[in-house]
Amino acid sequence: MDPIQIILVVFVAFLAGMEGILDQWQFHQPLVACTLIGLVTGHLEAGIILGGTLQMMALGWANVGAAVAPDAALASVASAILMVLALNSGADQGQAISTAIAVAVPLSVAGLFLTMIVRTIAIPIVHIMDGAAAKGNFAAIDFWSILAICLQGVRIAIPAAALCFIPSAAVMDVLNMMPAWLNEGMTIGGGMVAAVGYAMVINMMATKEVWPFFALGFCLAAISELTLIALGVIGISLALIYLGLKEIAKSGSGVAGSGDPLGDILDDYE
Repeated sequence: MDPIQIILVVFVAFLAGMEGILDQWQFHQPLVACTLIGLVTGHLEAGIILGGTLQMMALGWANVGAAVAPDAALASVASAILMVLALNSGADQGQAISTAIAVAVPLSVAGLFLTMIVRTIAIPIVHIMDGAAAKGNFAAIDFWSILAICLQGVRIAIPAAALCFIPSAAVMDVLNMMPAWLNEGMTIGGGMVAAVGYAMVINMMATKEVWPFFALGFCLAAISELTLIALGVIGISLALIYLGLKEIAKSGSGVAGSGDPLGDILDDYE
């Protein structure tokens, strides 16, 4: 990468690190981070493909109670950089994307360790802010809160900068050293990422009211003449019909029910 590209990649990584905490503009999401890195490095198509694939997996990542989800920011940024390095070294796009997908999960787990370090450093910052609040020093509170958020950005920016200086030839040498069975395994595993991500999401939101839509979507997806845009229009239409029926059920005159028309229909069959 040339110096301008490295600066832009590190900037994207910095934004992704902060967004992992802020959740304001979603720069840490794989689809956004990988696309931006692909854009600034001249590999936009590969970045979109990688980001879209990883996003399917990240859909199921969520903080539940004290359990912290894998770090999507580091996984997105680092895997995208490794993909770019592989492409710059002359690797096939499919091979580069498969390799990036394979290392995404280990990188997301490593990101949890970096998050723990940064949050440990932030503990004394909180106490400093408490002291500033006791004195009514709002400027100091703003300064230390911004500094704490910037530490989250640095947490991703430093590893990103380090990866950018890895010679492309070294990445290509590693790819050439991998046996055929490992390459095939990573390709198969990358193809399963989307299925695993959807399965995790469905497991969290599955109810008897939404299962009919799930089954209907499978049937419609089998019709080859329907494009993704057509399937999206059908899905939106079904959602609007469902919401309309739900409002009618809620405002019905003296009609007993839960307010969920599909739920009431299914209850009648139980």
